Amino acid sequence: MTPTPPGAQWRDSARRALVIETEGMQQLIAALDGPLGDAFEKSVQVIREAKGRVVMTGMGKSGHIARKIAATLASTGTPASFVHPAEASHGDLGMITAEDVVIMISNSGESPELRDILTYSRRFSVPLVAITSAPQSSLGKEADIVLPLPRAREACPNGLAPTTSTLLQLALGDALAMALLEDKGFSALDFRKFHPGGKLGAQLKHVRDIMHPREELPLGPEALPMSDVLIVMTRRSYGCFGVVDEQDRLAGIVTDGDLRRNMTPDLLKRSAGSVMTRAPKTISPDALASEALAQLNDLKITSLFVIDAEQRPVGLIHIHDLLRIGLV
Repeated sequence: MTPTPPGAQWRDSARRALVIETEGMQQLIAALDGPLGDAFEKSVQVIREAKGRVVMTGMGKSGHIARKIAATLASTGTPASFVHPAEASHGDLGMITAEDVVIMISNSGESPELRDILTYSRRFSVPLVAITSAPQSSLGKEADIVLPLPRAREACPNGLAPTTSTLLQLALGDALAMALLEDKGFSALDFRKFHPGGKLGAQLKHVRDIMHPREELPLGPEALPMSDVLIVMTRRSYGCFGVVDEQDRLAGIVTDGDLRRNMTPDLLKRSAGSVMTRAPKTISPDALASEALAQLNDLKITSLFVIDAEQRPVGLIHIHDLLRIGLV
């Protein structure tokens, strides 16, 4: 009998964990049709009416989840921060005001480290939302709103390590953030304000922010001899040449591919208009850099002319520009 290789056992373990956690997610979705959904609506209403921030807190694994939810809320237009329960007991309670909303995460609802924040919120009438699997716990009884998580199986075979429970906490936090985002009408442009760096920030830049300006463009009329076109193309090094009509509108483009397709002895004597590809693909200066990248990839080209509302070339964007800002 051939022994089962260790790798197969590991895959089976992974598959079991994911199946169990998927079952938990399905329970969470179904719970939105009941008390959880009602409490969810109340939570969104309380947060959107608050003049202060959302203060996330939790201990242990729940604390890690709370910190991530605070970051997601903050980056999607809902001011939020994380307060560690232990630090709260040594001065950080002063970070919580009566205008805030506290969201406390505890699977059991009995974590002793949360007691000081809980007591503080009751003393100063700070709205308290509990995310817990135990609505009848001490936390559940004290909270103004309880978001009851389904008692789903943990993926841990011993039923001890927080796995499915923390996944549901995180998913519910993300759901809150997305509900608030959509309620605010938070757009990609708003998103950019909080994500100016890295690849995400690059994706949210506008074409106008990175394009080469009009004065640097390889442009000329349809009657320009190809001998002059080649000189301009070589000087500008974009691998293309824009052909404009009498109204300064982009009529066509001459690319390296057009040169190869028209490689005849009389090429240099011909005009740009006779060699160009008409109605070239272009992009608006208001488009996002991510849109430009998608077009370049889909069309398998390296550059795009940027045109205004009157079809006049105002810029050019090259794949190297997207590389430069870290988008590719």
